[in-house]
Amino acid sequence: MELFPEKYSQAIEKALERYYKRYTAPENLYSPARYILSLGGKRIRPSLVLMAAESFGAPLEKATDAAIAIEVFHNFSLVHDDIMDRAPLRRGHETVHMKWNGNTAILSGDVMMIQAYELFESYPKDIFRDVVHTFNRVARLVCEGQQMDMDFEKEKYVPMEQYIRMIEMKTAVLLGGALAIGAIIGGASTTDVEKMYDFGRCIGLAYQLTDDYLDTFGCEKTFGKRIGGDILEAKKTFLYITAFDNTTDKDALRDAFSITDEEEKITAVRTLYRKTEADKAIEKSIAYYTDKALSCADDMPFPAHVRDAYRRLAVSLVERKV
Repeated sequence: MELFPEKYSQAIEKALERYYKRYTAPENLYSPARYILSLGGKRIRPSLVLMAAESFGAPLEKATDAAIAIEVFHNFSLVHDDIMDRAPLRRGHETVHMKWNGNTAILSGDVMMIQAYELFESYPKDIFRDVVHTFNRVARLVCEGQQMDMDFEKEKYVPMEQYIRMIEMKTAVLLGGALAIGAIIGGASTTDVEKMYDFGRCIGLAYQLTDDYLDTFGCEKTFGKRIGGDILEAKKTFLYITAFDNTTDKDALRDAFSITDEEEKITAVRTLYRKTEADKAIEKSIAYYTDKALSCADDMPFPAHVRDAYRRLAVSLVERKV
């Protein structure tokens, strides 16, 4: 089942075509940006902008520039994240730094951040002010979350509450911000903008935890990235923290992570995650944040059929193939 109406993807792709034509030279600056954006994905964040704006009565064309700004920013963060993670694949294709080089990837990512602000310039002053205020807050939190993620790699142990806070900032706030920005463009009240933000934050947490689960227990062909990447990078994920907390044999977990052969390491750690029931724990947490999102949807100021669309979205985002 499609997450969003076809008209959203059509509007986004048309807007992206305009974006591609707007920025062309130097080719080595802009072609990596076109490349990462052309890899597609579900276009969740720009679709959320359109969905929120339309829910408050705004025509789609009024929200497309903001939608593309959010998508450009999101992909900028992916380009830089992939450099920091030394990731070879993104959505089943070479990452930008692998296809070009690290310096090109850094600079192309930088210009994408600037382009996001340029796209917001099409809005009247009052909308521009509120949209950029929300965007700045979200963008700063995303950076803070990324730094926390890198810091955790050096720590022997990370408390679960800190991990949840990290994924909230790194991932969830951008989904919340996308909905908030769409609501602002649609003329929503401050209270309703915050309701949309809270819904997005909750689905973002459920979505990221689902991503964590799939990184270890998913299928590489459908997931689009190498399975076991978090294990190979020794990331302190929900699964790792739960396994560490639940096992009385800490040495077994440390030994599994010290295995040099990559496939053996992934298999050994995956086995321990199941043995400590970390897989079941993350499934419960996904359900918890999904339920919180559903409660937020019930409080939205829309007719029942519109609220139901948000409820279906919350469920669909975590029902991905494993």
